[in-house]
Amino acid sequence: MRKYIIMGAQGSGKGTQAGMLKKDFDLVHISVGDIFRWNIQNHTKLGARVKRIVAAGELVPDELVDEIVRSRLDQHDWNYGFILDGFPRNRPQAEFFLETYDIDAVIHIVVPDAIVMERILSRRLCSGCGLDYNLIYHRPAVADVCDVCKGKLIPRPDDTPEAVRGRLNDYHAKTEPILDLFRQKALIVDIDGTRSSLEIQEEIRRRLGLPLSVDAPER
Repeated sequence: MRKYIIMGAQGSGKGTQAGMLKKDFDLVHISVGDIFRWNIQNHTKLGARVKRIVAAGELVPDELVDEIVRSRLDQHDWNYGFILDGFPRNRPQAEFFLETYDIDAVIHIVVPDAIVMERILSRRLCSGCGLDYNLIYHRPAVADVCDVCKGKLIPRPDDTPEAVRGRLNDYHAKTEPILDLFRQKALIVDIDGTRSSLEIQEEIRRRLGLPLSVDAPER
């Protein structure tokens, strides 16, 4: 059984990397962001609460994230392991997590803030079907028009320069103590997240001693 945490600022690409590991190693990808988005799309009470917080440009409180992650892990449907994305968010959460679960590694995707800002501010959302686009990596065939439903593409309401800077500052302030704790336990694997997704995935697997993907670039 493999149990990993993947960390990185919003826009670092950790969700993409987690998805690739999930696919090839039958891991359960537990993404705090995905849980929130599902609740928003399905109009649950939790979704309404999260939507109000995000629309205000604020971060979801750590206590709420803690409650949701513990509840998800308690389902114990991760027979081959899990990769946890978006948690822990502070040192007490990290200390509790280390006491409760035997973590194999913490994958830390490192991307400079300037690149994170560029990636996030290039994101677009279809106002019709909700499909995600990125004007750097996933452009629509026609500018500002969804390829699927022809809806208008719009920026996410919380993707303003001020809001992104605030989230980055908050991430750095809370993350450094967590990374220090994981480094003391020799769990951290630092990965350069500025390269292509396949190159990043190859390095993650090499560093973790996992079989390489069939699509891994030749060296």
